[in-house]
Amino acid sequence: MRRADRLFRLVELLRSRRFATGAWLAEQLQVSLRTVYRDVADLSASGLPIEGEAGVGYRLRYRLDVPPLLFDVQELEALLVGSRMVQAWGDTELAVAAGAALAKIHNALPELLRREARIAQLYVPPTPKRPRWLQELRSAIRQREVVSIDYKREDGEPSSRTVWPLGLFFWGHTWTLVGWCTLRDDFRHFRVDRIAHLERPGASYPVTPGRRLDDYFDLLEQRENITVPRD
Repeated sequence: MRRADRLFRLVELLRSRRFATGAWLAEQLQVSLRTVYRDVADLSASGLPIEGEAGVGYRLRYRLDVPPLLFDVQELEALLVGSRMVQAWGDTELAVAAGAALAKIHNALPELLRREARIAQLYVPPTPKRPRWLQELRSAIRQREVVSIDYKREDGEPSSRTVWPLGLFFWGHTWTLVGWCTLRDDFRHFRVDRIAHLERPGASYPVTPGRRLDDYFDLLEQRENITVPRD
């Protein structure tokens, strides 16, 4: 966890209780007691109203409010559905992050919208099996890292490919990897649930004109005469 994220989480924990011991904070943040003491001291020095001392515990001198998030009901429902879809259909890391994001949003909402969030009858049933390689592929895309996959083609035949992973697309029940296939020397799609084995040899691939995700979108627009959203 980045230090900035840990400090934000520490403030959230202090907001959630009238009194918090250093040991409890250390357990929640999964850091040492010394790190908690140092973080609390830094937050106090920056002006946050924290009372207490090492070996006793801490509390906020007064409620520290995050400015209300100005969503209308439809925007709030969209956020709820989107987060719950990620919880249901993403990998474990994404699901945990979606839950944490929902908690932060809920903490910052005005009371009226909190009630709306509680009564929204919107559900996303979980998938019986999370995609096995999604977390690895997301990491490889972020780090521009080559992946080697053993893959079952649509006709059932096995295939081994070396791929520059560029993007992941969700189609409702399945995830698809789009990447530059070194065997075909072209863009290819791979259904993530058909990947039997994946390795990351540790080699990175260069940003090469003609082989980027934007180039893939350009080809789609030329072939299909559609505009692809890229935000």
